[in-house]
Amino acid sequence: MKTYHGSCHCQAIRFAAELDLAAGTMRCNCSFCRKIRCWATVVKPESFRLLAGEGDLAEYQFGAKHERHFFCKHCGVRPFGIARSPRRGLFYGVSVSCLDDAAITELANAPVTYVDGLNDNWDTPPADVGYL
Repeated sequence: MKTYHGSCHCQAIRFAAELDLAAGTMRCNCSFCRKIRCWATVVKPESFRLLAGEGDLAEYQFGAKHERHFFCKHCGVRPFGIARSPRRGLFYGVSVSCLDDAAITELANAPVTYVDGLNDNWDTPPADVGYL
């Protein structure tokens, strides 16, 4: 585990998260994740700290509204979201692309699990992942 610091593009939103990139990251093919090119890692609530910008966050929800997608209302970048699932319980989905102090080698070596959120089939990757 390592503590990473992250932010949105304009730095209004800043956070710290304790996570292990080597334990894996995720890319999903659902309509939302595809459009934002989401590359996330799961962080336990006790391992996430919002350091600045609570008042600069805007929220978006869709569908069953199980997930809370937060984005900066100034620059539009989505640094994290909060969700609850039967498998993981409550968790933060932190955008790997927003980790400011992750080394390029750490990002390049982070394993990626592809999930078929489009069809609610979380245990099987989609047939084609090249576009994710």
